[in-house]
Amino acid sequence: MRKVLITGAAGFIGSHLTEALLERGDFVVGIDNFNDYYNPAIKRANLSGAMGSDRFRLHEIDICNEDAVRRVFEQERADVVTHLAARAGVRPSLQDPNLYHRVNVIGSQHILDACRATPPSHLVFASSSSVYGGSVDVPFTEDNPVSRPISPYAATKRMNELMGHVYSHVYGLKVTMLRFFTVYGPRQRPDMAIHRFARLIYEGRPVPMFGDGSTERDYTYIDDIIDGLLRTVDIPFDFEIFNLGESQTTKLRELIEIIAKNLGLTLTIDKQPMQPGDVPITYADITKAREMLGYDPKTTVKEGVARFIAWFREAVAVQPK
Repeated sequence: MRKVLITGAAGFIGSHLTEALLERGDFVVGIDNFNDYYNPAIKRANLSGAMGSDRFRLHEIDICNEDAVRRVFEQERADVVTHLAARAGVRPSLQDPNLYHRVNVIGSQHILDACRATPPSHLVFASSSSVYGGSVDVPFTEDNPVSRPISPYAATKRMNELMGHVYSHVYGLKVTMLRFFTVYGPRQRPDMAIHRFARLIYEGRPVPMFGDGSTERDYTYIDDIIDGLLRTVDIPFDFEIFNLGESQTTKLRELIEIIAKNLGLTLTIDKQPMQPGDVPITYADITKAREMLGYDPKTTVKEGVARFIAWFREAVAVQPK
């Protein structure tokens, strides 16, 4: 049994990873500050199952509090650290770039320094496909140039990758960076596209479609992401970056129609102009993850959206927004 520390443990991805690790017998230490980016009650519900386990311990702290982070790391001395905590969202980062820098860059610096002071076997660090910026050279490979992000959020994630490399090269910390591609599924954040569109259609309101609906995303189902995460928890590298995506793309208009079809409800589109920070396409080349991790995503968008809507009907339709 290993001890795995997860920052952002109450979030969408973090809570699923917590449960997967507990299910296979690991001890999990969770860190979360339950901020108000969306309803904290939803995050607490995400951890309701884990809280009943004697192999789970939760620390309610903010990663921006350096002393608190150091105390937890010194107390727990985890075998592996998985850093998922971040201020998320491209569009909100345009409104408050200072907040995103403070949490994602300075907060993450505290995690890196705590790992340096109390070294785990390795650190798994969440990055994002947003680092590829507006590139149309698809599919995106890990060695693509990523020097021109187009949102503060994307810039913070690229800074995380650069500092991860520094800490690997200078201090010997083993670091694996994971570029997630539009993760969705049960417990997805309410502000993310699939969840938001489902809510709007369910309530009979129009769905905003930015641009002509031709933008494409590589939507990745949560079970496939968790499989990739578990593999990186188990396999340390000196320093590596991996794309974790589905390696298929879906047009925005098609996605909205799939959601409406699964809900069995009428769809009304509200056409809107493209938004600052939006990119025309995300598309992961996962050759490296397949070869080095054995990563093999299996869930198509049609299958994954159907599963999400089944969960949405039972769990979210009666919950607070």
